[in-house]
Amino acid sequence: MNRRNFLQSAGSVAAAVPQAQGDGSSSQAGAIDFRYAPLNSQTAYCFPDDHQKSLIGERGELRYGHAPRNRPLGYFTEVVEFGLLGMESNRLISQSLEAPGTPIIRTRFERPEAYVDLTTFATNEPEEGRVDNVILEVRPKSARRLRAAPQVRIQTSKEMALKSEGGAAQVRIGASGALFMATRAGLGARWAQQNDGRGLVLTFSTGKASPDLPLRILFRFPQQGQDIEKIRAGLDAPDRLLESAREYWRNWSAFASGVEWRMSGRYHEFLIACARNILQAREVRDGKLTFQVGPTVYRGLWVVDGHFLLESARYLGYDAEAQQGLETTWAQQDADGGVYASAGRAHLKDTGIAIFTLVRQAELAQDWSYMRRMQPNILRAVRCLRDLRDKKSTADNACARYGLLPPGMGDGGLGGIRPEFTNTLWVMAGLRAAAEAARAQGISGLEEAGTLYTELRAAFQNAAKQEMRTHAAGFPYLPMLMKSDAQWSAPDEWDRPRPQCGQWALSHAIYPGVLFDSADPVVRGHVALMQESTQEDVPAETGWIFHEGLWTYNAAFVAHMYLWAGLADWARLTFHGFLNHASPTYVWREEQPLRGSLVAGYVGDMPHNWASAECVLYLRHMLALEDDTRLRLLEGIGDFEVAAGEPYAITNSPTRFGRLTMTLEPERRGKNWRLRFTRGRGPAPSRVTLPVRLGARLAFAGIDGATFQRDGAQVAVSPEAGSWSATYTAGA
Repeated sequence: MNRRNFLQSAGSVAAAVPQAQGDGSSSQAGAIDFRYAPLNSQTAYCFPDDHQKSLIGERGELRYGHAPRNRPLGYFTEVVEFGLLGMESNRLISQSLEAPGTPIIRTRFERPEAYVDLTTFATNEPEEGRVDNVILEVRPKSARRLRAAPQVRIQTSKEMALKSEGGAAQVRIGASGALFMATRAGLGARWAQQNDGRGLVLTFSTGKASPDLPLRILFRFPQQGQDIEKIRAGLDAPDRLLESAREYWRNWSAFASGVEWRMSGRYHEFLIACARNILQAREVRDGKLTFQVGPTVYRGLWVVDGHFLLESARYLGYDAEAQQGLETTWAQQDADGGVYASAGRAHLKDTGIAIFTLVRQAELAQDWSYMRRMQPNILRAVRCLRDLRDKKSTADNACARYGLLPPGMGDGGLGGIRPEFTNTLWVMAGLRAAAEAARAQGISGLEEAGTLYTELRAAFQNAAKQEMRTHAAGFPYLPMLMKSDAQWSAPDEWDRPRPQCGQWALSHAIYPGVLFDSADPVVRGHVALMQESTQEDVPAETGWIFHEGLWTYNAAFVAHMYLWAGLADWARLTFHGFLNHASPTYVWREEQPLRGSLVAGYVGDMPHNWASAECVLYLRHMLALEDDTRLRLLEGIGDFEVAAGEPYAITNSPTRFGRLTMTLEPERRGKNWRLRFTRGRGPAPSRVTLPVRLGARLAFAGIDGATFQRDGAQVAVSPEAGSWSATYTAGA
């Protein structure tokens, strides 16, 4: 089914997004330029697995005392801001990383006569311990020399003790003894203090600044309660400290276990930054390595987020760490057999997702020993799900009448205990994965998973037929909230559910769950609904912000769904929209307002690393997409990807079919492109395919080392062939 037929059968509204035209092999997607970056942002600059999740805000302020989950997003016990004395305030010019893999963060402000530059970074010197550092520099705009008085504002509700010792200004905050210090170099320790109603302001003595010798002052924030003597030597060595941080990150690698990637342009920048984001959020909690979603309100384990974080960790080569993360997930199994984590017991889908994750990790590891050991746990989980359905079967609600899982929390904008589909969909995906894996691996005793899947599948199909609605644009679709929910009848239309709300789990059920055929009315309706709701190049109003807001990384779920459906242009447009909603420091807020909104705010953590994981996954899948028993290569490669003439490569990338090594690179000055493919030990896919065209310019020319057959818009390559190369020719 080609794109045009697919969209026609979907009742789609392709005209809603004029950027996406063509036959699915090319794209008019715009540049990746952060055009929709959130105006309120924060970035982590700590180390991998660091307990101190140090954060910097969009204006260079340091944010400490990370908010518990029952506090507002912007709640921090201490906030430290930097500036200068004078009439004007700082006007933000930019904030950026030194490099995608180096979280040394540079923030530039402008004053009428000078620039104020902040360089923020973490150190962990053996003789000092963990310290946050900020170098403030004042640089005149003209050739004349200026004088400036640096200021620091500390906002906190705790008591502070100020003193000068050994030529350094010191502030101790609260009983914990958090310490702040300013360098002796240049300014000495002379300062004045006042409370301006927003915090304690320290104004330092004036210093000289010239173009060749900017005014410079170092601020240090010990993170482990160190005494001043512990870090005194660093007060006069900002350049040494900065170089130490650079050296650490130069030696850090985004990849492990023989895995290597090479991407083009912004794709590669995002890949490296997202790998770093994931490791910065990770830490050991209660003796267990935990892949955490974020540094503040989501600093913990979420089962669904964790599935994608663990998959991305495998893709990056962190095999042992992913296995530890899997075991951490299953350590959440309760006495009743259910797996529950931070989302709570109403998140019934988590038990099914945990099963799905276990199977996926076994596939990627090509090692089924852990799944075999966990067979009793899986069986307990399956029986828990069966009992949940059966115990509620006599209840007076739509879920019970259909024979589905009981009402639960839908998530993604569907809060509370409600009659919805998301829990059943994800549980179906987990049960199917377990049943298929047990059958393929000869693991007996898990037949109950297949039986329950079959029963839920039949119940779902019956329910879906009755719960379909007609969108205002004229196409049928399946809402995730059932018709019996009272919110559909709210007197004010503003309070009624958005049709696209909660559709995230259906995106996942389509891919990676692969529960449906592309011609299924549920899939066709979902495609049409996501296209109809597209704003700022991504589906909008799909999550907790019902009106004029968007769930940033939900776009990546939808991009994956489009890629699976063969809609490469929509996939690229949506993925680029997702990237363009990141900040220039390559991090995402969970949800943010649409530009121009007067009713929406910000939701969730930042950096939100489910977003980071989705970025890693899509970049791999656009080269190699596992579609159940099929392997689809280069599905996301088109004009945009080859325009720069730079190669793409993945080495030892794990799949359910064994590890893949692929290189796509130009030859003859870009007139030809060659794909070199090698598959290691593992079960052969049932089908291996390539697109006939890569965008509008490159056409398939032939394969060396394997038999092949053209099949419409695809080339089918012998799945048994372990090594071959394909050529694409320009102008064909």
